Amino acid sequence: MKVAQEASVAEIGQQPSDFGQEWPEALYDTLKSANVRHMSYVPDAGHSTLIRLFEADADATSNVLTTEEEGIAVATGAWLGGTRSVLLMQSSGVGNCINMLSLPIQTRTPLLMLVTMRGEWNEFNPWQVPMGQATQASLEAIGVTVFRAETGHDLVEIVEQAATMAYEADQQIAVLIGQRLLGKKKW
Repeated sequence: MKVAQEASVAEIGQQPSDFGQEWPEALYDTLKSANVRHMSYVPDAGHSTLIRLFEADADATSNVLTTEEEGIAVATGAWLGGTRSVLLMQSSGVGNCINMLSLPIQTRTPLLMLVTMRGEWNEFNPWQVPMGQATQASLEAIGVTVFRAETGHDLVEIVEQAATMAYEADQQIAVLIGQRLLGKKKW
């Protein structure tokens, strides 16, 4: 039934439902399949389901960070200890990391970051706009490979490839999760 529904949606030129609210679970499964057993994060509503899933996983370790750049060092230490790690943050935290990103770039340590975007689609907070606009360019300027996902399906597919690139080819990868996928922030 789902295939028929997607075909009819495609015929009229609209996007399929795209996992609805299920993409965080699919993303978690993708990370677990990539043998990611460690997660660091600064609390963020856009990552909340993924954070809960990792925190409930007895085979994974989670660290709450006070600032995003700590996550770069934690992910590097996890790798040196034989564990694959993912770092979750919001685009506003990317600016905090620029100096620290020299560590994994210069040492060719794998790094996988999932970055929820702010300052874009339906943003209500003007303070989020400048870093939201500068996130991708800032990461690329320091040498991080950047991918962007606007749908749940694309996000899961991109993270699967990004994990391979990070952990098998010792690359530093950031996956930007578009604000439209996350929905409007509510206060």
